[in-house]
Amino acid sequence: MDPSEVEFLAEKEMVKIIPNFSLDKIYLIGGDLGPFNPGLPVDVPVWLALNLKQRQKCRIVPPAWMDVEKLEEMRELERKEDTFSPVPSPYYMELTKVLLNHASDNIPKADEIRTLVKDIWDTRIAKLRLSADSFISQLEAHAKLDNLTLMEINTIRAFLLDSLNCMYKLRSNLQPGSSKKQFTDY
Repeated sequence: MDPSEVEFLAEKEMVKIIPNFSLDKIYLIGGDLGPFNPGLPVDVPVWLALNLKQRQKCRIVPPAWMDVEKLEEMRELERKEDTFSPVPSPYYMELTKVLLNHASDNIPKADEIRTLVKDIWDTRIAKLRLSADSFISQLEAHAKLDNLTLMEINTIRAFLLDSLNCMYKLRSNLQPGSSKKQFTDY
């Protein structure tokens, strides 16, 4: 899975908008949306919110967690803890990127939020790299991935799979009585 696929999944998350048009309920395969009345908040998927925003049909209300104070607390907690702290959304990085790229005028303190989320991301990726290094150096057979997002797992996946594949080959060659066979990559 590449980052664009993870972003696609993130666009299914619900966000609140304030429409400036009237429309009855919309019946979609994924569920019913609306009704849309000017000035009354309604929950819609991010993909629809972005589409309406681009056509100047609504104002996007940022998620509750997209607040400077809450993100500062999250950053400090992430820096303090050795393990991964729970994140406010399984797609916090993707949602921040998409909403700030397309609706930054609807989000107060957008630049500060962008910086805080980047700090949180960098801290979590550094922890992930340290965890992966420890996992590999201690010759572990399994790992627990609590509180990691799909994008974070996706970031380390290729490195971890290649490392584990190399470890498998080395261990197989070191076992007594092993013959020099060609190994296939898994």
